[in-house]
Amino acid sequence: MDTYNGWTNYATWRINLEIIDGMEPSDFIGYGCIEASELKNAIKEYVESTIEESTAEGIGREYALAFVSDVNWWAIAEHLIAQYEEEV
Repeated sequence: MDTYNGWTNYATWRINLEIIDGMEPSDFIGYGCIEASELKNAIKEYVESTIEESTAEGIGREYALAFVSDVNWWAIAEHLIAQYEEEV
């Protein structure tokens, strides 16, 4: 699999850059013990909800949702956890 700017692929890099960058795990799951699987699911749900709320029904939304199907949600969750642990 090709990588892109140090990320699993272009979709993962782009979603992290455009939507997730600057956020912390607590923005998705609150404070306390951070589990990667819970964070991964919360990030995916957040991104999909953002797309659905900010786009009209139709082909544009469908393309956007298809694009995010290629995102490696684990990589973004692990990245957020690593950043959080560096700050603590």
